[in-house]
Amino acid sequence: MAASCQDYGKLELIADLPSKLHEVSGIERLPNQESIWAINDSRNPPEVYRYNLETNKTEQTIRLKGYTNIDWEDLTMDAQGTLYVGDFGNNFSNREDLTIYHLKNPEQIDKRRYEPEVTRFQFEDQKKFPPKSKKDRIYDVESFIVLGDHFYLFTRHRDAAFDGETRVYQVPLTIGDVTAKLIGTFSTCNDEKDCQITSAAVHVPTGKIALLSHNKVWIFSDYEGNSFLEGSVEKIKLHHNSQKESICFKNENELYIADERSKGKGGNVYLLKL
Repeated sequence: MAASCQDYGKLELIADLPSKLHEVSGIERLPNQESIWAINDSRNPPEVYRYNLETNKTEQTIRLKGYTNIDWEDLTMDAQGTLYVGDFGNNFSNREDLTIYHLKNPEQIDKRRYEPEVTRFQFEDQKKFPPKSKKDRIYDVESFIVLGDHFYLFTRHRDAAFDGETRVYQVPLTIGDVTAKLIGTFSTCNDEKDCQITSAAVHVPTGKIALLSHNKVWIFSDYEGNSFLEGSVEKIKLHHNSQKESICFKNENELYIADERSKGKGGNVYLLKL
């Protein structure tokens, strides 16, 4: 990693991502290892990469057989070590093929072309694709987590009249076709450039949840069961603005954050200490 005199605010620069991950849109950490899983955004190969932060090398590539990267937006992992890929980017609220791919024990997958199990879902409150009114095109998703036996998805507000609202949907962690149920909302802030949720992460042992925007992180804690919207929320200003699309926990009190490479900037992994 080249030395830099840039000001990264509250972030510590950890690694300069290889060119293969120039549009990184999701990361997840391997427990007790200095490696992370990573994916790219839409129009890139349908591949999941295991990237070593210490060696700056991609050590494993899993290509999903029979699928394309329509709009891969986030990664999450459950307590059993299953990795999930969210193909649910939906900028225009017109998709009817929203999908989550399941990769069981990914570090043990030794073949390049892998056939994952699949969860397909639609939103319970969407009837038109896209909705007739632009103000109802609210079904873009760029972030999710696993808690218990459900996925939790956080929408990215795309309406021109941005009000900071993120809708939270619950999706059963099952194979096949299911329905995403609206369970609540969360208000970030009213600046469209700074307050759209682009990634999420959960620290499984403690239940801490992190939501990311281009220059902020929100931490949820101290809640009962899966009722994280009723818990405590802390907003952290990063004092560093870039196209941040990926977040995961290194441990209870440290987070990895990655941004996309754009106009010669970004394409890095950072550390945030809580």
